[in-house]
Amino acid sequence: MRLHLGPIAAVLLSLGFPAWAQAPTPLGSPLPPPGPLPGSPPPADVPGAGPPPQAAPPEGREFCHQSVSFTVAPRENVPDAYRAFVGIFSDAAWTPQLCAALVVENVANDGTATIIYAYGPMGTNGRGPGGVLNGTGVIRNGELKFQNSDGTQFAFKPFYSDLDGHLVTPKGQAYETIFKRSF
Repeated sequence: MRLHLGPIAAVLLSLGFPAWAQAPTPLGSPLPPPGPLPGSPPPADVPGAGPPPQAAPPEGREFCHQSVSFTVAPRENVPDAYRAFVGIFSDAAWTPQLCAALVVENVANDGTATIIYAYGPMGTNGRGPGGVLNGTGVIRNGELKFQNSDGTQFAFKPFYSDLDGHLVTPKGQAYETIFKRSF
């Protein structure tokens, strides 16, 4: 019995191997310098070599008697048009009874902001609702806007290094306060 390897080899080759799926290097192009083997530490004498930057661990802080964990993106990683919005903004009071803070963790290229909004009673003896809202807002025309589940609308504009906040309730009550940059 005679075995023909031609068809079998063709089938095996048609299955493809990962090395064959790589794009070829055009003739005349320099080859990239060889790198370290996967899993090996980088050489110590190469400037900038070292472990890749890690995301910062979440920070924790208390705002308005609410415990909040967050991670603020480095400002240099945020598009220029949105950098004024990124950070921790606190020490705000919509009313003498209601404290508020806003953390803008990051803003994407399209203006979508990752936010944390904390609110609660003023002072240690304050009574009333409090909470922490995690969500997204959008920055358009130099203003960060978002809405909570009861329909209350929030808007923030840069005011020097702080944010000028505006709140409108579903009943049409309007409030304004300054959120101080606190980092």
